[in-house]
Amino acid sequence: KHDEIFFIVMEYVPGETLEAVIAREGSLPLARAIDYTCQICNAIDYAHRHGIIHRDLRPGNVLITEDDLVKVADFGTSRFLALAAHGTTIIGSPPYMAPEQFHGKAVFASDLYSLGVSMYQMLVGELPYRTPAPSEIDKLKTGELVTPPRLRKPAIPKAVSDIVLKAMAPDPTGRY
Repeated sequence: KHDEIFFIVMEYVPGETLEAVIAREGSLPLARAIDYTCQICNAIDYAHRHGIIHRDLRPGNVLITEDDLVKVADFGTSRFLALAAHGTTIIGSPPYMAPEQFHGKAVFASDLYSLGVSMYQMLVGELPYRTPAPSEIDKLKTGELVTPPRLRKPAIPKAVSDIVLKAMAPDPTGRY
């Protein structure tokens, strides 16, 4: 019976994931990290204007073409999983998840948190913290686990460091 089969068809993107780029190169040059961030923002803005929360935005779901164009992947999976679960299932990759996602409460601002973590990783070359243990979720909610990117890499301009920290604000109302 074929009407119960779920599948996604997507464009083939020659290139590699942002995760692979960061693993190979470490921190990216400032201009390149900002360029990729702006392209990801355009994709997320488009999705949000159409009522879709990605829920699993991370460098492994960002494809970089051979021409340095960014394609955000895995939108469909998140949307359909959320509909099937009535929006209460915890969906995401823990190091990139906003504090509220650990309670199954993804909102549009949750994607911005994930973008902030991804931007941090592009700028510094590593995550702002290791995957939070269940006992550390409260620290995630207060922002205690996050070291400002500029403290880890002083060449990052203060304004850019501040953008990352605002995107990663523990409270969704503190984000862009």
